[in-house]
Amino acid sequence: MDEPEPIELPIDGILDLHLFSPNEVKDLIPDYIEACLEKGIYSVRIIHGKGKGVLRRLVHSILEKHSEVVSYRLADDSSSWGATLAELKRN
Repeated sequence: MDEPEPIELPIDGILDLHLFSPNEVKDLIPDYIEACLEKGIYSVRIIHGKGKGVLRRLVHSILEKHSEVVSYRLADDSSSWGATLAELKRN
């Protein structure tokens, strides 16, 4: 059985989780945060969708525990699609 090709993500501060399965999110978000920090990106938008809130709660749980996250909040603009904005530490 062949491994699926890795997905190449642009590191631009916007992470759309619709492209990933929920079991990938736990490792994906910390890796994406680290990649953003390496590029000097300190504001991250994570699109998780509205749905039942399961993925949103998982995202918030991960952000809560991440040492480089200063704060996070739900995006309040009308085009948020169910997104969370995270502010990262400036080193």
